[in-house]
Amino acid sequence: MVRYARLLERSEVFLERWGLRREGPPMSGRVSVVLPVVRADGTRAALKLQDVDEETAGEGLALRTWAGDGVVRLLDEDAASGTLLLERLDERRPLAGEDDVMRATAVVAGLLARITAVPAPRGLRRLGDIVARMAERLPSALAALADDEERHLLADCAAALREVAGEPGDRLLHWDLHFGNVLASDREPWLVIDPKPLAGDPGFELLPALWDRFGEGRPERRFDLMTEVLDLDRERARAWTLGRVLQNALWHVEEGWAPDAAQLALARLLLRR
Repeated sequence: MVRYARLLERSEVFLERWGLRREGPPMSGRVSVVLPVVRADGTRAALKLQDVDEETAGEGLALRTWAGDGVVRLLDEDAASGTLLLERLDERRPLAGEDDVMRATAVVAGLLARITAVPAPRGLRRLGDIVARMAERLPSALAALADDEERHLLADCAAALREVAGEPGDRLLHWDLHFGNVLASDREPWLVIDPKPLAGDPGFELLPALWDRFGEGRPERRFDLMTEVLDLDRERARAWTLGRVLQNALWHVEEGWAPDAAQLALARLLLRR
Protein backbone atom coordinates (compact mmCIF):
# COMPACT_ATOMS: atom_id res chain seq x y z
CA MET A 1 0.00 0.00 0.00
CA VAL A 2 2.89 2.37 0.69
CA ARG A 3 4.29 1.82 -2.81
CA TYR A 4 0.82 2.22 -4.36
CA ALA A 5 0.26 5.54 -2.60
CA ARG A 6 3.74 6.77 -3.51
CA LEU A 7 3.32 5.92 -7.19
CA LEU A 8 -0.09 7.58 -7.30
CA GLU A 9 1.45 10.71 -5.78
CA ARG A 10 4.18 10.62 -8.44
CA SER A 11 1.52 10.52 -11.15
CA GLU A 12 0.60 14.15 -10.52
CA VAL A 13 4.03 15.25 -11.78
CA PHE A 14 3.62 13.43 -15.08
CA LEU A 15 -0.01 14.29 -15.61
CA GLU A 16 1.07 17.92 -15.60
CA ARG A 17 4.37 17.44 -17.48
CA TRP A 18 2.81 15.51 -20.37
CA GLY A 19 -0.53 17.34 -20.45
CA LEU A 20 -2.62 14.33 -19.47
CA ARG A 21 -6.14 14.00 -18.10
CA ARG A 22 -7.10 10.97 -16.03
CA GLU A 23 -9.88 8.80 -17.43
CA GLY A 24 -11.00 6.04 -15.12
CA PRO A 25 -9.69 4.41 -11.96
CA PRO A 26 -6.06 3.28 -11.55
CA MET A 27 -5.07 -0.33 -12.15
CA SER A 28 -2.51 -1.91 -9.87
CA GLY A 29 -0.02 -4.57 -10.94
CA ARG A 30 2.52 -6.43 -8.85
CA VAL A 31 5.10 -3.61 -9.04
CA SER A 32 3.33 -0.85 -10.97
CA VAL A 33 0.30 1.40 -11.15
CA VAL A 34 -1.33 2.18 -14.51
CA LEU A 35 -3.64 5.14 -15.03
CA PRO A 36 -5.91 5.41 -18.08
CA VAL A 37 -5.36 8.91 -19.42
CA VAL A 38 -6.15 11.18 -22.38
CA ARG A 39 -3.51 13.35 -24.07
CA ALA A 40 -4.08 16.98 -25.01
CA ASP A 41 -4.86 15.96 -28.60
CA GLY A 42 -7.55 13.52 -27.45
CA THR A 43 -5.44 10.36 -27.84
CA ARG A 44 -6.22 7.72 -25.23
CA ALA A 45 -3.10 6.43 -23.47
CA ALA A 46 -1.91 4.66 -20.32
CA LEU A 47 0.46 6.16 -17.75
CA LYS A 48 2.57 3.43 -16.16
CA LEU A 49 4.29 4.27 -12.87
CA GLN A 50 6.92 1.99 -11.34
CA ASP A 51 10.28 2.05 -9.64
CA VAL A 52 13.46 1.28 -11.55
CA ASP A 53 14.80 -2.07 -10.36
CA GLU A 54 16.23 -5.29 -11.76
CA GLU A 55 12.87 -6.28 -13.26
CA THR A 56 11.85 -2.97 -14.80
CA ALA A 57 15.24 -1.70 -16.00
CA GLY A 58 15.39 -1.41 -19.78
CA GLU A 59 11.63 -1.60 -20.40
CA GLY A 60 11.52 1.70 -22.27
CA LEU A 61 14.60 0.77 -24.31
CA ALA A 62 13.03 -2.54 -25.32
CA LEU A 63 9.74 -0.92 -26.29
CA ARG A 64 11.54 1.67 -28.41
CA THR A 65 13.52 -1.10 -30.11
CA TRP A 66 10.41 -3.12 -30.96
CA ALA A 67 8.69 0.09 -32.16
CA GLY A 68 5.19 -1.30 -31.77
CA ASP A 69 5.75 -4.45 -33.86
CA GLY A 70 3.60 -6.90 -31.92
CA VAL A 71 4.13 -4.85 -28.76
CA VAL A 72 2.43 -1.90 -27.08
CA ARG A 73 3.80 1.41 -28.39
CA LEU A 74 5.87 3.69 -26.16
CA LEU A 75 4.65 7.29 -26.48
CA ASP A 76 6.92 8.98 -23.93
CA GLU A 77 9.29 8.04 -21.12
CA ASP A 78 11.07 9.38 -18.06
CA ALA A 79 13.94 6.91 -17.79
CA ALA A 80 15.15 8.21 -14.42
CA SER A 81 11.90 7.29 -12.65
CA GLY A 82 10.84 4.39 -14.88
CA THR A 83 7.61 6.20 -15.83
CA LEU A 84 6.17 5.27 -19.23
CA LEU A 85 3.39 6.73 -21.37
CA LEU A 86 1.96 3.89 -23.43
CA GLU A 87 -0.55 3.23 -26.16
CA ARG A 88 -3.91 2.33 -24.58
CA LEU A 89 -4.91 -1.29 -25.08
CA ASP A 90 -8.05 -3.08 -23.89
CA GLU A 91 -7.24 -4.26 -20.37
CA ARG A 92 -10.71 -5.86 -20.19
CA ARG A 93 -9.67 -8.44 -22.82
CA PRO A 94 -6.43 -10.20 -21.85
CA LEU A 95 -5.41 -13.34 -23.71
CA ALA A 96 -5.92 -15.12 -20.37
CA GLY A 97 -9.64 -14.99 -21.17
CA GLU A 98 -9.22 -17.23 -24.24
CA ASP A 99 -11.08 -20.49 -23.55
CA ASP A 100 -8.84 -22.75 -25.65
CA VAL A 101 -5.36 -23.05 -24.13
CA MET A 102 -3.88 -24.21 -27.45
CA ARG A 103 -5.21 -21.12 -29.25
CA ALA A 104 -3.78 -18.91 -26.50
CA THR A 105 -0.43 -20.70 -26.77
CA ALA A 106 -0.43 -20.20 -30.54
CA VAL A 107 -0.99 -16.45 -30.10
CA VAL A 108 1.93 -16.19 -27.67
CA ALA A 109 4.13 -18.25 -29.99
CA GLY A 110 3.35 -16.00 -32.95
CA LEU A 111 4.12 -12.87 -30.94
CA LEU A 112 7.34 -14.36 -29.58
CA ALA A 113 8.45 -15.25 -33.10
CA ARG A 114 8.14 -11.58 -34.03
CA ILE A 115 9.73 -9.97 -31.01
CA THR A 116 12.64 -12.41 -30.66
CA ALA A 117 13.59 -11.84 -34.29
CA VAL A 118 14.97 -8.45 -33.15
CA PRO A 119 18.60 -8.17 -31.97
CA ALA A 120 18.89 -6.88 -28.41
CA PRO A 121 20.23 -3.34 -28.08
CA ARG A 122 23.28 -2.56 -25.98
CA GLY A 123 22.71 -1.87 -22.31
CA LEU A 124 20.39 -4.73 -21.35
CA ARG A 125 21.19 -7.53 -18.93
CA ARG A 126 22.45 -10.64 -20.70
CA LEU A 127 21.37 -14.24 -20.35
CA GLY A 128 24.98 -15.44 -20.18
CA ASP A 129 25.53 -13.43 -17.01
CA ILE A 130 22.31 -14.76 -15.49
CA VAL A 131 23.34 -18.35 -16.21
CA ALA A 132 26.74 -17.77 -14.60
CA ARG A 133 25.09 -16.47 -11.42
CA MET A 134 22.72 -19.43 -11.38
CA ALA A 135 25.69 -21.80 -11.39
CA GLU A 136 27.13 -19.99 -8.37
CA ARG A 137 23.84 -20.23 -6.46
CA LEU A 138 23.08 -23.86 -7.31
CA PRO A 139 25.14 -25.73 -4.65
CA SER A 140 23.57 -23.96 -1.67
CA ALA A 141 20.06 -24.33 -3.13
CA LEU A 142 20.51 -28.06 -3.67
CA ALA A 143 21.83 -28.43 -0.14
CA ALA A 144 18.71 -26.70 1.19
CA LEU A 145 16.34 -29.16 -0.48
CA ALA A 146 15.22 -32.02 1.77
CA ASP A 147 13.52 -33.98 -1.02
CA ASP A 148 16.00 -36.25 -2.83
CA GLU A 149 13.89 -36.46 -6.00
CA GLU A 150 13.59 -32.68 -6.26
CA ARG A 151 17.33 -32.30 -5.68
CA HIS A 152 18.17 -34.79 -8.46
CA LEU A 153 15.61 -33.18 -10.77
CA LEU A 154 17.12 -29.70 -10.37
CA ALA A 155 20.62 -31.12 -10.80
CA ASP A 156 19.47 -32.62 -14.11
CA CYS A 157 18.00 -29.26 -15.14
CA ALA A 158 21.39 -27.69 -14.40
CA ALA A 159 23.17 -30.36 -16.47
CA ALA A 160 20.87 -29.65 -19.44
CA LEU A 161 21.48 -25.93 -19.08
CA ARG A 162 25.24 -26.41 -19.16
CA GLU A 163 24.89 -28.02 -22.59
CA VAL A 164 23.69 -24.71 -24.12
CA ALA A 165 25.18 -22.13 -21.75
CA GLY A 166 28.15 -21.46 -24.04
CA GLU A 167 25.83 -19.91 -26.64
CA PRO A 168 23.44 -17.71 -24.67
CA GLY A 169 22.14 -15.78 -27.70
CA ASP A 170 21.65 -12.13 -28.54
CA ARG A 171 17.92 -11.69 -29.31
CA LEU A 172 15.69 -9.21 -27.50
CA LEU A 173 13.64 -11.27 -25.03
CA HIS A 174 10.52 -10.40 -23.05
CA TRP A 175 11.24 -12.86 -20.19
CA ASP A 176 7.68 -12.96 -18.81
CA LEU A 177 5.30 -13.56 -21.70
CA HIS A 178 2.39 -15.41 -20.12
CA PHE A 179 -1.23 -15.06 -21.23
CA GLY A 180 -1.92 -12.14 -18.88
CA ASN A 181 0.77 -10.04 -20.58
CA VAL A 182 -1.05 -10.05 -23.92
CA LEU A 183 -3.97 -7.64 -24.41
CA ALA A 184 -6.43 -7.05 -27.22
CA SER A 185 -6.19 -3.78 -29.14
CA ASP A 186 -7.70 -1.89 -32.07
CA ARG A 187 -4.37 -1.79 -33.94
CA GLU A 188 -3.79 -5.56 -33.89
CA PRO A 189 -5.83 -8.43 -32.44
CA TRP A 190 -3.24 -8.94 -29.68
CA LEU A 191 -0.25 -6.97 -28.40
CA VAL A 192 2.43 -7.70 -25.81
CA ILE A 193 2.86 -5.64 -22.64
CA ASP A 194 5.13 -5.49 -19.60
CA PRO A 195 8.51 -6.85 -20.77
CA LYS A 196 11.35 -7.65 -18.38
CA PRO A 197 13.91 -7.39 -21.18
CA LEU A 198 17.20 -9.16 -21.59
CA ALA A 199 19.45 -10.34 -24.41
CA GLY A 200 19.49 -14.07 -24.99
CA ASP A 201 18.25 -17.22 -26.69
CA PRO A 202 14.52 -17.39 -27.61
CA GLY A 203 14.35 -20.86 -26.06
CA PHE A 204 14.50 -19.14 -22.67
CA GLU A 205 11.11 -17.52 -23.44
CA LEU A 206 8.87 -20.60 -23.53
CA LEU A 207 8.24 -21.45 -19.89
CA PRO A 208 5.73 -18.71 -18.91
CA ALA A 209 3.26 -19.77 -21.62
CA LEU A 210 3.79 -23.48 -20.86
CA TRP A 211 3.32 -22.98 -17.12
CA ASP A 212 0.24 -20.75 -17.56
CA ARG A 213 -2.91 -22.84 -17.02
CA PHE A 214 -0.73 -25.93 -16.72
CA GLY A 215 -3.61 -27.84 -15.16
CA GLU A 216 -5.46 -27.78 -18.50
CA GLY A 217 -2.90 -30.22 -19.84
CA ARG A 218 -1.27 -30.75 -23.25
CA PRO A 219 2.13 -29.35 -22.16
CA GLU A 220 4.08 -31.44 -24.68
CA ARG A 221 1.81 -30.36 -27.54
CA ARG A 222 2.17 -26.75 -26.40
CA PHE A 223 5.96 -27.09 -26.30
CA ASP A 224 6.00 -28.62 -29.80
CA LEU A 225 3.73 -25.85 -31.10
CA MET A 226 5.92 -23.09 -29.69
CA THR A 227 9.18 -24.55 -30.95
CA GLU A 228 7.65 -25.03 -34.41
CA VAL A 229 6.25 -21.50 -34.68
CA LEU A 230 9.49 -19.96 -33.40
CA ASP A 231 11.55 -22.31 -35.63
CA LEU A 232 13.68 -23.42 -32.68
CA ASP A 233 15.89 -26.45 -32.37
CA ARG A 234 13.80 -28.65 -30.08
CA GLU A 235 16.68 -29.96 -27.98
CA ARG A 236 18.16 -26.51 -27.40
CA ALA A 237 14.72 -25.17 -26.51
CA ARG A 238 14.26 -28.09 -24.11
CA ALA A 239 17.56 -27.27 -22.39
CA TRP A 240 16.75 -23.57 -22.09
CA THR A 241 13.29 -24.35 -20.72
CA LEU A 242 14.82 -26.64 -18.11
CA GLY A 243 17.20 -23.80 -17.29
CA ARG A 244 14.21 -21.53 -16.78
CA VAL A 245 12.64 -24.08 -14.42
CA LEU A 246 15.93 -24.09 -12.52
CA GLN A 247 16.02 -20.29 -12.33
CA ASN A 248 12.54 -20.15 -10.81
CA ALA A 249 13.32 -23.01 -8.43
CA LEU A 250 16.43 -21.17 -7.19
CA TRP A 251 14.32 -18.10 -6.45
CA HIS A 252 11.77 -20.21 -4.56
CA VAL A 253 14.32 -22.12 -2.48
CA GLU A 254 16.21 -18.93 -1.59
CA GLU A 255 12.93 -17.42 -0.35
CA GLY A 256 12.25 -20.50 1.76
CA TRP A 257 9.49 -21.87 -0.49
CA ALA A 258 9.13 -25.23 -2.20
CA PRO A 259 9.81 -25.30 -5.97
CA ASP A 260 6.65 -24.91 -8.05
CA ALA A 261 5.02 -28.33 -8.53
CA ALA A 262 3.73 -27.58 -12.05
CA GLN A 263 7.15 -26.47 -13.24
CA LEU A 264 8.76 -29.58 -11.76
CA ALA A 265 6.13 -31.69 -13.55
CA LEU A 266 7.02 -29.98 -16.83
CA ALA A 267 10.71 -30.62 -16.18
CA ARG A 268 9.99 -34.32 -15.69
CA LEU A 269 8.18 -34.42 -19.03
CA LEU A 270 11.06 -32.66 -20.82
CA LEU A 271 13.56 -34.97 -19.15
CA ARG A 272 11.38 -37.91 -20.25
CA ARG A 273 10.91 -39.24 -16.73
